[in-house]
Amino acid sequence: MPSPKAKNNAGRSPNRTPSPHLLQRQGSDPTSARLRASESPTRRRGSGSASASATGPQQQLPEEDCMRLNPSFAGIALRSLLAIDLWMSKRLGVCAEEDSSWGSVRPLMKLIEISGHGIPWIAGTLYCMWKSDSAAGQEIMLNLLLALLLDVVLVGIVKALVRRRRPSHNRMDMFATFSVDRYSFPSGHATRAAMGARFLLTHLVLAAPVRVLVLLWAVLVGLSRVMLGRHNVTDVAFGFFMGYFQYSLVEALWVSTASLQKLLGVLG
Repeated sequence: MPSPKAKNNAGRSPNRTPSPHLLQRQGSDPTSARLRASESPTRRRGSGSASASATGPQQQLPEEDCMRLNPSFAGIALRSLLAIDLWMSKRLGVCAEEDSSWGSVRPLMKLIEISGHGIPWIAGTLYCMWKSDSAAGQEIMLNLLLALLLDVVLVGIVKALVRRRRPSHNRMDMFATFSVDRYSFPSGHATRAAMGARFLLTHLVLAAPVRVLVLLWAVLVGLSRVMLGRHNVTDVAFGFFMGYFQYSLVEALWVSTASLQKLLGVLG
């Protein structure tokens, strides 16, 4: 005889729908299904791409790096000119060392270097001004002295502002150097040679051969700076340009002997 429990189990329909409470317990309600769908891999991939796009702008290159990657035409041209300048200066530095290709000419180049140094020029100008008997001669030597002092000041200021190092193949065995002489731009010898040559050719009565020698001396002073490895080509070129126009400034500020005597009388 079957038991009442067996009868109850046999009486149940096999396709009977579970109760809502059972569905809720099993987590099969529609809300749970939507929550699980929202956590699907597709949604996770979408959220990952969204977060990547949100942090994307933070991974961009800085502005200065973009400028380096996209240089201007002027920057490219300047770098090319500097590269050519360094290459030419290296090739022309044939007297930089004793064992260089023109090392035997190095003593002569150093003698020309001393002839364009500021100390011999200032000392020679003071001596000529002291030995001069005429007021006109003293006036010329006085203005030459002021021009040399102006050259020292202007070249020192430009060197301190630019601070371009001397060529790597240079030997610091120059005559009577100062603190700013560790910088290369512009060449003080070139400025002094250009200004001094123009001054002498203008205010001194010289024969034609002597005038040629003065111009040749100025060119040799500038050439010796590159051959000894003291300066780059652009240092000397700008030095000639600067010295040429320094003389124009000296002419504009010319001090006569009468003006100097009045100034000394006021100060006295």
